[in-house]
Amino acid sequence: MWVLATAGHVDHGKSTLVRALTGMEPDRWAEERRRGMTIDLGFAWTTLPSGGTVAFVDVPGHERFVPNMLAGVGPVPAALLAVAADEGWMPQSAEHLAALHALGVSYGLLVVTRADLADPGPALAHARAEIAATSLGAVEAVAVSAVTGAGLPELRDALDRLVARLPGPAADAPVRLWVDRSFTVRGSGTVVTGTLGGGRLAVGDHLELADTGEPVRVRGLHCLGVPHERVDAVARVAVNLRNVPRERLGRGEALLTPGRFHRTDLLDVRVAGDPAADLPATLTLHVGSAAVAVRVRPLGPDTARLRLARPLPLLVGDRALLRDPGRHHVAGGVTVLDVAPPPLTRRGAAAARARVLAGLDGRPDLAGELRRRLLARRGELTRMGVPVTAAPVAGDWLADPDHWRALAARLAAETDRYAAAHPLEPGVPVDVLRQRLDLPDRALVEALVRPPLRVRAGRVGAAGADALPQPVARAVARVRAEYGDRPFQAPEAYRLVDLGLGPREIGAAVRAGALLRLAENVVLLPGAVDDAARVLARLPQPFTLSAARQALDTSRRVAVPLLELLDRRGVTRRLPDDARTVVARPAEPGASRPLS
Repeated sequence: MWVLATAGHVDHGKSTLVRALTGMEPDRWAEERRRGMTIDLGFAWTTLPSGGTVAFVDVPGHERFVPNMLAGVGPVPAALLAVAADEGWMPQSAEHLAALHALGVSYGLLVVTRADLADPGPALAHARAEIAATSLGAVEAVAVSAVTGAGLPELRDALDRLVARLPGPAADAPVRLWVDRSFTVRGSGTVVTGTLGGGRLAVGDHLELADTGEPVRVRGLHCLGVPHERVDAVARVAVNLRNVPRERLGRGEALLTPGRFHRTDLLDVRVAGDPAADLPATLTLHVGSAAVAVRVRPLGPDTARLRLARPLPLLVGDRALLRDPGRHHVAGGVTVLDVAPPPLTRRGAAAARARVLAGLDGRPDLAGELRRRLLARRGELTRMGVPVTAAPVAGDWLADPDHWRALAARLAAETDRYAAAHPLEPGVPVDVLRQRLDLPDRALVEALVRPPLRVRAGRVGAAGADALPQPVARAVARVRAEYGDRPFQAPEAYRLVDLGLGPREIGAAVRAGALLRLAENVVLLPGAVDDAARVLARLPQPFTLSAARQALDTSRRVAVPLLELLDRRGVTRRLPDDARTVVARPAEPGASRPLS
């Protein structure tokens, strides 16, 4: 199926033409038929000579109903522009064409109607000249009379040629169905209609409302009056929703694939039309079927920041138009450049932002977005409409490669700076580095760590021996030299001071695994626990504290906390009579398996 919108001045025969092509009445309201003038959107469809189906969104032509017209044209890819032979080019012909141009519609067909009342040549020539200067360019033209039927076969053939040139829809695109009509069906509940421009819908699908993010579920689907289990774009669809009051789903609402769109009330855009500096401060933004008041802040000659009265689900590259409803004037088309722009708070920020926007063309670009944002989450980029093809650096974070390399160098420098200022600490806390590097997530800090640095216990420091400050390393070396052959004798407190091991130095050595702290001022070399377990395993079982102390050649000051540590580790078990037994026999040095 293909979907086209009509366009043209009031009473130039748009509805009559659709009626002649389809045999259907596009004017839905009795008031429209009584007055002979389309007020709201109408819908009809027909089969073309090729066998394909084309659906028409018939729009009103009167200037009072231009917002309704824009709601119908916004989501469709092509237009059928009608100009009456007996009246020629008229004000709403120009405004409708300006709207099509502003929205970037580049496929269309010119139909000169009422060819039975006047020579269609002058109207055709004038209209073609006007259209040629817009995004539609050179279009095929057909003169018809809906009354006599003259030209209708040629129009059908021209429609076939037009739809054959339309680009195919993105079948895997997320759904963004702009609602152009909502109503209630007895026994079924709320139904909304719209033009499905991309993706697919199926019964049972979970969607969300653009205004609130509220989840909704598809209860039923109709396409051209026929129920379907699934509908692929492009199509006119009616969606029956479960448990949603009709009052909450007016024109301008949208049904969205969950998590795939960024709702924003702040945009940076490129303006085509009136210079940005000449735009009124307040205008109406028309996009999809929505019409939202916006405040305009010019940035550059053709760029501006828009503050929307309510958030809309927009993507980078979306086309919209600005209209001044008071002057009945299309102020310009806009291309969305950024849906999550930075704040402009510093002096000169607006001028700097204008320079950035001058280099953007509205085409989503991952490398460019990362270059500007430095860091961004995958989901945030996807919701902006930016395809993500690069691997994250940490979690779902992506980074600009140059910025990431610079961060790694800064992390190493900050780690060295912290180590010099805090020589007895086992590295710099991850959160300190996160703040110094101005990073939003601890995971990014950890991902930046490269050898010889490592992350240990929430700190970043040098691995191996380099993790121990030099003064502490020298003191530990003296302990090894003096007590290496007496592994179960701990230096007395005064001797620890003589060796250069105060409380802070002991703490640093213990954290680095260079010493083992059994109790206050009771430290051993780190292999003492395993060595003690092997010695005690060779004693007759069970054994007493005195026997253990003698076997280990140590004092009660050391033996008591050492045995308690072995108890906690499950190597020994304390018996009711205060004797102990070894329950987990350690392997001898060099043995291939534990002793049995």
